[in-house]
Amino acid sequence: MASITDEIEYKLDNVDVSSLNPNDIDKTFRSTCIGEIPFPLCRDMAALGGKVLAFSDEWFAEAANLLNPKAPIRMPGKMVFTGAWYDGWETKRHNADEFDWVVIRLGVASGTVEGLEVDTAFFSGNHAPAISVEGCFSQHDEEVVSWQGGRGKWETILGVKECGASQRFGWKLKVPSEKQYTHVRLNMYPDGGIARFRLFGHAVPVFPEDKDAIFDLAAAQNGGLAVSCSDQHFGTKDNLILPGRGKDMGDGWETARSRGKEHTDFTIIKLGAPGYIERFVVDTAHFRGNYPQKVAIEGIEWKGHGDPVADAPSWRQFVPPSKTGPDKEHEFDSAEKEKGSFVTHVKLVIIPDGGVKRLRAFGKRAI
Repeated sequence: MASITDEIEYKLDNVDVSSLNPNDIDKTFRSTCIGEIPFPLCRDMAALGGKVLAFSDEWFAEAANLLNPKAPIRMPGKMVFTGAWYDGWETKRHNADEFDWVVIRLGVASGTVEGLEVDTAFFSGNHAPAISVEGCFSQHDEEVVSWQGGRGKWETILGVKECGASQRFGWKLKVPSEKQYTHVRLNMYPDGGIARFRLFGHAVPVFPEDKDAIFDLAAAQNGGLAVSCSDQHFGTKDNLILPGRGKDMGDGWETARSRGKEHTDFTIIKLGAPGYIERFVVDTAHFRGNYPQKVAIEGIEWKGHGDPVADAPSWRQFVPPSKTGPDKEHEFDSAEKEKGSFVTHVKLVIIPDGGVKRLRAFGKRAI
């Protein structure tokens, strides 16, 4: 019996990958080590700050749902104008073309790929039978969108892979790509539904040409990475370095309520490039009854293995404990500004707990 791959006329390169057990996807791409061997933390370059630019169809469910960082949900019995409600991307039946597609601009300036995940959670009988993924490097969204479902300048990241109903599928590139991508196209053969799409890899920043330019060294699109935190009960640490001010409390970092005296919470951010920080912005947008009472910021020049722990002895205070308010951007000058202190990581400390939308660390890149 012919496979789906044999019947597809739009031919792709054969990229060597390993299929992952659903239970191994998170520990493969979201862990800082494999066994005792340190392993670079992979970033989900699509969901965290990515944006859907174009699609072939989204009749039943919006393509933007693919990038929701939260796990898909099911609401049995909920009906909308087009039929049953689904938390994902679902296209019409009887696609006349070979595949449906969605073009996504990554949430980083560019990045290299380690692996991918496609989740068909709750899609059964209407799930995508097969998928493929292509990538390109372009500074012009209009150019990429103009290719639509055509060949354009797309390069194969993942060849055609069969999918099943309501489950997670993961693939790890046996040889991680050295090619940098700015956009990807997820293809679905021939139509159907997918709940979530993840593209795991490493950001490759595109820095200003002016070596004295001041920009956000912590931003995800500039290669910043949230490497650890004390707690992320309501909102993840990764949200702190996303672009924009977000849409609600759900896309910030929020910790559980504390009950002990002198409690603090923290997040450590690895800068996209080591540098010299001049000022910080702590944004409590949408946090109105649950913002921290105070914040403090520390910096470190880390030369050790991996990333620094919260109680490493060489942290220096850049912003002393300072009052914050609700739903507001707070600007703080760096206490180390005049000293020209070299920094690789910053630590945001919230006192005693609460929610913060964004952290910005503006400074010069060390050349």
